[in-house]
Amino acid sequence: MKDGYFFGAGFLAAAAILFWLTGWPLALIAALLALFFLWFFRDPEREVPAAPGLVVSPADGVVTEAVRFESPTGPRQRISIFLSVFDVHVNRTPIAGAVTEIRYQKGKYLNAMDAASAVENEQNIVTVQGEGFEISFKQIAGLLARRIVFTPRLGEQLTRGQRIGMMKFGSRMDVILPAEAEIRVHKGQRVKGGLSILAVMPGVQA
Repeated sequence: MKDGYFFGAGFLAAAAILFWLTGWPLALIAALLALFFLWFFRDPEREVPAAPGLVVSPADGVVTEAVRFESPTGPRQRISIFLSVFDVHVNRTPIAGAVTEIRYQKGKYLNAMDAASAVENEQNIVTVQGEGFEISFKQIAGLLARRIVFTPRLGEQLTRGQRIGMMKFGSRMDVILPAEAEIRVHKGQRVKGGLSILAVMPGVQA
């Protein structure tokens, strides 16, 4: 990604200047930071599952929660995914459909492992309607993540697994699903964005 090249080039330039001014110890640190940023902003290709009714993971990380809860509109299910600094941070849409809502919420920068972060932290809440049902997902800033990127516009049609933005550095992704969704993941499971199947919607046909 271009962010990786931007930060990587900057630190490589800093490494060259530091080597010229002070020698190799500080220059080595800058060079390692350049390699880290090039690696962090990686964007691997993924083979997105094509069967109807699938909800794929919008992010790489570890499932920290898969629960049922009561929302103002009735029972729903929530899957929470924690992204460490070692995970791919490119985000993808869980289903194909139209973006029906985008709501940005200012907030805190609590540790993304803290349950309160889902409510109190800075976040971007997106709803996508498609295949006869809708899902919402929250890009939630964490202790280190200080910038949330979401590129699609309201009303835009998305394909399942399409790249839609990223959260820079450690963060959290919550996926809100209909009550009837059949969850296919469990707490502690590692998932990959656009590839891992989080849930299946019964009765959806091609």
